[in-house]
Amino acid sequence: MRRDRYSFLLLAVLAIVAPLVLRPVIAAEILIFAIVAVANNIILGYTGLLSFGQATFFGVGAYISGLMIVHWDAPLWLILPTAVAANVLLAGVIGYLCVQRIGLYFIMLTFAFNQMFYFIAYSWTTLTGGEDGLPGVQRPEWLRDDLAFYTFVAVLALICLALMKRIVDSPWGRLFQAVRDNPDRAAATGHNVRLIKLTSFVVAGAFTGFAGAVYALLYGIVPVDAIYWLRSGDIVFMTLIGGSGNFFGPVIGAVFFIWLSETVSLFWNRWPMILGIVFALVVLFLRGGIVEVLARIAGVMRRRRDAG
Repeated sequence: MRRDRYSFLLLAVLAIVAPLVLRPVIAAEILIFAIVAVANNIILGYTGLLSFGQATFFGVGAYISGLMIVHWDAPLWLILPTAVAANVLLAGVIGYLCVQRIGLYFIMLTFAFNQMFYFIAYSWTTLTGGEDGLPGVQRPEWLRDDLAFYTFVAVLALICLALMKRIVDSPWGRLFQAVRDNPDRAAATGHNVRLIKLTSFVVAGAFTGFAGAVYALLYGIVPVDAIYWLRSGDIVFMTLIGGSGNFFGPVIGAVFFIWLSETVSLFWNRWPMILGIVFALVVLFLRGGIVEVLARIAGVMRRRRDAG
């Protein structure tokens, strides 16, 4: 418990420092995807479900936010809860169908639904703007300044992370892990495994949709790429590279991924090579991701200190 408090305190400090070393817009994007990666970790790291369809909820949240602003000039206090509620419903329907299958079939179902919603967004140009995206998504007057918007995102991100930490530490979080470790034993003790998986799926979808709704405000446009399946792949990469199963690992993965894509890409267009190499190393040697690397380094330093 004390370690978690220190971790959140460190996150808060880093959130304060971030706009001093990065452009506020990039720092805000990192925090948005930190929410998404941690939400994905609830189903991947804690429940053992690999979903290649999380961009469905991210994109739907972004489009709901964008459309409500462009057509109705709706306030944020209405937009954000609407995006969450819509994604709870959507994740409930999609999740109910997907958890009927396991393994590869579950993965392919999530991918199929992602592709279906992508083609709806791509083809329905009168509503979504299609390939050109949905422009004209203006922030409220009090968030027009990039630093003010970053502060708003930072507060929301810390709240979301705290809520998700409470969930994974709750009895439901223990059930998620029980299903991940041994679903047959969980079922034998009287637990509804499909309901537990569905609950995990809905929780992840809700937070992912919330992040998507905030993302629509970031650049003033909702790109169709927000709902494309490659975005789902990016989310999985962030989770695995940071360290799935560790709550704070995906935050590190989001920082690493967004920093590479938004900073290194400016002077080296082959930056995905770095991502590919790191991902290969993680899969082959470091299943715990960057968190495991940091833990090993800390262990070596501790042993040297004790020896000295």
